[in-house]
Amino acid sequence: MKTFSVAFALVAFMLAPCAVAQDTAGYPTRAVKIVVPFAAGGATDITARLIGEKLAQKWGKPVIIENRAGAGGNVGSDLVAKAAPDGYTLLVGVTGSHSINTSLFKSMPYHPLRDFEPLTLATVFPNAIVVNPSVPANNLPELIALLKAKPGAYSYGSDGNGTASHLTMELLKTKAGFTATHVPYKGGAPMVTDLLGGQIQIGITGLPAVQQYVKAGTLKLIAITTAQRMPAAPGYPTVAEQGFPGFSAAPWAGFFAPKGTPPAIVAKVSADLVDVMQMPDVQQRMQDIGSQLMPNTPAEFRKFLEDEIAKWGEAVKVSGASVD
Repeated sequence: MKTFSVAFALVAFMLAPCAVAQDTAGYPTRAVKIVVPFAAGGATDITARLIGEKLAQKWGKPVIIENRAGAGGNVGSDLVAKAAPDGYTLLVGVTGSHSINTSLFKSMPYHPLRDFEPLTLATVFPNAIVVNPSVPANNLPELIALLKAKPGAYSYGSDGNGTASHLTMELLKTKAGFTATHVPYKGGAPMVTDLLGGQIQIGITGLPAVQQYVKAGTLKLIAITTAQRMPAAPGYPTVAEQGFPGFSAAPWAGFFAPKGTPPAIVAKVSADLVDVMQMPDVQQRMQDIGSQLMPNTPAEFRKFLEDEIAKWGEAVKVSGASVD
């Protein structure tokens, strides 16, 4: 009996790759939808479209990017959480939707871990605090001094209630002691449009969404929110080096599938995403817009998420921020 058990186990082990191959044979056989829970044109949308284009080439099937903005990423994320777990509806989740919101919102329609299969981390990038050129401030100390001198006179735009940009600015307000009215948007792109037009004076969003305007001189960059300066953009000063040692709030984006998606599909999509993100032209494009690709395994991504949920939960508590 023991010999039979060993032999059976050996055969099962040898056949396992074949079983996985059969489970994913032909996948995808039709278009795959990637939901971005923010408006088109922002940092998350840019990431999704670049990677989605490469996936479409790799799979030989269309990859459709669908923008479902609202509630700090909750609307689009909930849509995917409740989608069929068959690998044909994926999500680009972000710091807000999958780390912050579970502590920030009093009621959540989904759980960032229990209702999803983590596929891979995609990017880590700084948020950038930027101002309209009419604002008489060129660095963070000058901006803080201006806001303190004229309390309530200035407003700042973010990617939306509960996003990393919103919470980061609220944390900075607490630490620096200034006031500014929060104007939430449905993503970085519409916020930047109003910032360029002067409807708001200050904005905070992902660096990829504003870097072209900073380079063109139509927006002034005040600070980025990573712990250190970016190798790809060494001229951009951090919040930490401008009077707030240790300040770090780096947003991220990653790919998810609905909970219950077959393990073989999870493994294939994860591996294909990593392959795409390792392409030199993809890495260069993301570096050019101020983002760093950091793909990992589903298990590594899950551990990363657990740590992020704990970290941002503490940040929410310290800031006192809350969203109904």
